[in-house]
Amino acid sequence: MAELALSGDVARPARLTVADLLAWPQHQTQVSFECATSGARHHRFAGPLLHDVLTDAGPAFDPARRKDRLRFLVLLSGADGHHVLLSWAELDLDFGRVPVLLAVSIDETPLDRAGPQLVLPQDRCGARHISGITGIRVDGGYRPDA
Repeated sequence: MAELALSGDVARPARLTVADLLAWPQHQTQVSFECATSGARHHRFAGPLLHDVLTDAGPAFDPARRKDRLRFLVLLSGADGHHVLLSWAELDLDFGRVPVLLAVSIDETPLDRAGPQLVLPQDRCGARHISGITGIRVDGGYRPDA
């Protein structure tokens, strides 16, 4: 059973499996993207929103300072060595509100053994669709004045 480590600047770090991710509300999306190696791809994904999972982990930004969360970054790592860096602002409901999924199934096939897949439905290119996510790290250490 594949497992991902959720760590960094969060109150509740965790180790999560696809079965654990099924506890969050599930969202479905049809995705079409261009793959550099195999052309146009069309898939149906289902899973929780990355924002919901991260919010549940308790990101360490100051809720009294609305813009404090804008300095947070989210690094996702895949079993194959691929990495994607997102800003919290992309995911945040007050800012980008991008419906990024931690997919637990692709085309109705469960991803239990492979692990969740990062899905960015708005991307034209599939390069940020990482399979077999092994780690998610939330980092609020970025300070532009440092």
